[in-house]
Amino acid sequence: MGGSALSGALWLGLLWAGSGAGGSCSGKCCEGRDAACVGEGWREGGGYGTCYCDGGCRRTGDCCHDHGHACPALPCVVGEWSHWSGCAEQCQPNLRIRRRYVQQEPRNGGEPCPALEEKAGCLEYLTNQGEDCGHEHVPAFITTSEYSKERKRRAASSPWPSDKEAAGYCVEFKTESLSQHCALENRPYARWMQYLREGHTVCVACQPPAMNPDTHRCSGDGHNADRGKILHWEAVGNSQCQGTWKKIRQLDHCSCPLVHSFIFT
Repeated sequence: MGGSALSGALWLGLLWAGSGAGGSCSGKCCEGRDAACVGEGWREGGGYGTCYCDGGCRRTGDCCHDHGHACPALPCVVGEWSHWSGCAEQCQPNLRIRRRYVQQEPRNGGEPCPALEEKAGCLEYLTNQGEDCGHEHVPAFITTSEYSKERKRRAASSPWPSDKEAAGYCVEFKTESLSQHCALENRPYARWMQYLREGHTVCVACQPPAMNPDTHRCSGDGHNADRGKILHWEAVGNSQCQGTWKKIRQLDHCSCPLVHSFIFT
């Protein structure tokens, strides 16, 4: 190797060592964009000079060469969803809530936290004193069939005997009309309303505790209604999402696609 080449390599080596290349970001990691988290050395994309060790340097392309090693991106970590709460009010269409909590905050530009709270429509037919109030509701109040999973957890407070918990039936309807508010609904807990369409056949399951303990039927199921009678329904969670349908038939079990499957609430 020639003398000039050797001296050039030696100069680069000294520059690399003197730049703190082995740890430009060591102990300098910051969250967000922070101009105080600055270093001097080689940048990740090449070039030598001022570089940064904050959470925003990747977006601006001026991270120090060892940023990924010294300040690894850590995503937000959240726990499991809590159980759904009960309805905010008994005997009235309302909302239930579930939450999850942050176990690790995101660091160094890691993935941000997802939603920590979800809400969904609900309707409970028992007062706080255990009295039935299902007779107060004339239209069919419906919600997503996913609610039936949580309803089973609450069966302990139901007036139904344990051997009747699986009892129920399914009603098929053909939707005749619906308000524009259903299609416009984009809140996470209410997106199921977007799948309601005019002219579609939908399945609505009647399960305890939505059943009246005396009649063993759900309010608004169209029992004894003429085949051509127009019946009214309303989506729990958005009172403006409502419409009409005609009863097709009653079955023991529902068999519609999931997006067209609902339950009386």
